[in-house]
Amino acid sequence: MSSAVELLLPFILLIGVMLLMTRSAKNKQRQAMEMRNSMEPGTGVRTIGGLYAMVVEVREDAVLLESEDGSQLLFAKNAIGAVLEPEEYERILNGDDGYDAEDAPVVPDDASSLTGTDDERDASDERRIGLEKDGDAEGTPKPEGTDSQDAPSTGTEDTKSPGSARDGENGSKP
Repeated sequence: MSSAVELLLPFILLIGVMLLMTRSAKNKQRQAMEMRNSMEPGTGVRTIGGLYAMVVEVREDAVLLESEDGSQLLFAKNAIGAVLEPEEYERILNGDDGYDAEDAPVVPDDASSLTGTDDERDASDERRIGLEKDGDAEGTPKPEGTDSQDAPSTGTEDTKSPGSARDGENGSKP
């Protein structure tokens, strides 16, 4: 009995998720249809192509729109992307972006005004960071026994270049 439930549980979950998704899609379709049915002459709309226009006439499956220049265009109802509030439609047609001059963000003309001047640098910026290996930097003492000039030559030294040296089991470069 338990194995049958375990076997059916994924299928039950899958069906539940599918039902939720179709319900959500139907809600969106219903809202879009209500929005399109709320159009009446004098309403401002935006088409799915981005055209802003005023509704002149509503037909069964089509809408006659008048653009800002006075031309009339016939669109399918499905081509209407949004029905706009009168204030929003007027704001868009007048080119008002919704900002007052005082509220507008201040944008500098060049990048130099975004950063401080050279005089304002922290003292920590003055320090140099040494990227050399231990013993290679000037003034840094080398560990004893690592200076190849001081070591006696045995004649069996590896004559490979330092870049070809390999270490580890995988033969990776250090």
